[in-house]
Amino acid sequence: MPYKVAVLTAAADASADKSGPLLRDILASQGGDFNIAKSSIVPDDKEQISNIVKEWCSSGQIDWIVTTGGTGFGVRDCTPEAIAPLIERHAPGLAHAMMAHSLTQTALAALARPVAGTIDKTFIVTLPGSSKAVKENMDVLLGNGLVLHALDLIAGGSGKTVHAGMGTGHASTSTQPTDSVQVHHHHHHHHEHVSQNHTHHVPIPRTLLSHDPTQPVSLRHRESRYPLLDLDAAIDLVIKHSRLLEIVEKPFSVALSGHVLAEDVYAPQDVPNTRTTNVDGYAVRASDEPGIYRVLSPLLVPRNKNVPNGYIYRINTGSPLPPNMDAVIMVEDTKLISSVESDGDDNGEEVEVETLAKMEVGENTRAPGSDVKKGALVLQKGLVLKSGGGELGTVAFVGQKKVLFLMASATLYPSIVQVQVIRKPVVAILSTGNEIADVSGIGPGTDGEDWTGIWDTNRPSLQALLQGMGYDVVDLGIVKDDIKSHVDALTEGLLSADIIITTGGTSMGSTDLLKPVIERYLNGTIRFGRVKVKPGKPTTFATLEHHGKTKSIFALPGNPASALVCFYIFVVPALRTMGGWPASERKLPTVTVTLQDPCPRDPRPEYHRVHVHATSDGLNAFSTGGQRSSRVASLSGANGLVYVPPGTKEDHAPLPTGSKARAVLIGELYN
Repeated sequence: MPYKVAVLTAAADASADKSGPLLRDILASQGGDFNIAKSSIVPDDKEQISNIVKEWCSSGQIDWIVTTGGTGFGVRDCTPEAIAPLIERHAPGLAHAMMAHSLTQTALAALARPVAGTIDKTFIVTLPGSSKAVKENMDVLLGNGLVLHALDLIAGGSGKTVHAGMGTGHASTSTQPTDSVQVHHHHHHHHEHVSQNHTHHVPIPRTLLSHDPTQPVSLRHRESRYPLLDLDAAIDLVIKHSRLLEIVEKPFSVALSGHVLAEDVYAPQDVPNTRTTNVDGYAVRASDEPGIYRVLSPLLVPRNKNVPNGYIYRINTGSPLPPNMDAVIMVEDTKLISSVESDGDDNGEEVEVETLAKMEVGENTRAPGSDVKKGALVLQKGLVLKSGGGELGTVAFVGQKKVLFLMASATLYPSIVQVQVIRKPVVAILSTGNEIADVSGIGPGTDGEDWTGIWDTNRPSLQALLQGMGYDVVDLGIVKDDIKSHVDALTEGLLSADIIITTGGTSMGSTDLLKPVIERYLNGTIRFGRVKVKPGKPTTFATLEHHGKTKSIFALPGNPASALVCFYIFVVPALRTMGGWPASERKLPTVTVTLQDPCPRDPRPEYHRVHVHATSDGLNAFSTGGQRSSRVASLSGANGLVYVPPGTKEDHAPLPTGSKARAVLIGELYN
């Protein structure tokens, strides 16, 4: 019985479709192996493509779906994005085979983005839009019975019939490349062709590097397929792929600490806006001679009223003077003459005071605008509002009612001073592993025979760090070592956060699922999967599109010290980049220290945890002891990470006591 095939063409102009008819002709020429059951042309629209594929798959009547068009880099090309999330078992080998063959014909084949795999019992393959590309890819798929073998296995067969026919000419077509002097684009059949004389740099095609977690553990990779990236290159990729967040308006509050000004701030009025006093004393007229005067106070007369002749006005530091007073005499230059008796032990309210000195105009006062003139630039765009409070104090000081900032917190505070800010990223955190239990004692694995004695320390540590930096944190809990739990947790994180930080599950273990789940189930891109650094070699950074927004995932190692060190080195630059920090401040600051203990050297660059003390002779760094990546105590109280350069065969001696080194500061200095 022939296999039932559905052909889907993604095209802006249905009348120009040549690939669909070509596909039907090729399949019809296969000796009755295939029957065209469905055929449709849809626009380059992700939702429409996805819907028709789901409809065909759910009908149970289609064995193989072949799409053509929309697999490249054109602005409308979205076929892979529509289909990849639907695929339950990816077939990266088929995609690689098609690209490898096409690359022998043209370098532009590297721009294609094919996907292949199964949706329930239906096999699906995406092809480019050009007729020539369709011919080349079908040569690969039909050659030597590849597709027939796949369809037999998907249907529950053993594949023996196809195996027997391989190499005998059965179910095969020519796989020889078609001679042509014309170079075609693989990404969409509506694009113009390009002359072969034009020079192209062939990019590395994006293929799935992770193992298929649905396959037996015996088939997992024995060596990581992810390049071992240099430390600086990895940090540069993090910064490059971290997006600046959007502007929102928030009331002024102390929660703005750690945010960045997005616009110059100008004083909306003079500060002070009227004459004020520098001292505690009495407001006087400079023309008044020393003598005895009756006393008024804010309790009796408002500050905005004129003071009658023969009176002085009691005033405290920072307060405005009444309109007709132009100087202030200090309390120390006066003498109490009389007061109103009270029921207490004090002398009661002052009635008369003798002034003992004559004041000059403006003496002991600040003139209007003496601190800041109206219209003056008080804070510049790009300034980080540090936790020391000076910048925030300036915002409150000038009282501007419209200020633009880059901001982090979504907390609302009542205030008349409104600010526009760039939202600081919300961060979701999770830990992976069947062997760990929540420190709250709630949940599985905390007692009984399943109890391993391993508490999850990574989530509490990361949550404390993030909240201390002013970030909102979503706790996704502990995720068990199965695909569904990983997909569900990461999907929840994508809905609620801008960055997801995971710990564990990044290495080569049979239950290390983060890389394959990100690539195969969430259609994410692994920017790097290994870094030449100690601790933290399996650190992974990925990005993916979710509802039109780029989200970042940091999969950190499960060992506590590794996770925290990698947070400081890789995650902090991403947080600051998304929050708008200047390029010079995205990484944590580094200082020169004098080592008080030797630091062993590894073939990889290493971050050695230390206590940095400020002394009269400079900064001294003391080792926190054993640096094993599982020893979280090595970070207890650590405020620095000494960078230890890699050793070589010729030179691998430890950095000696007394030598100079660079250290990343992760906390306040000790005295």
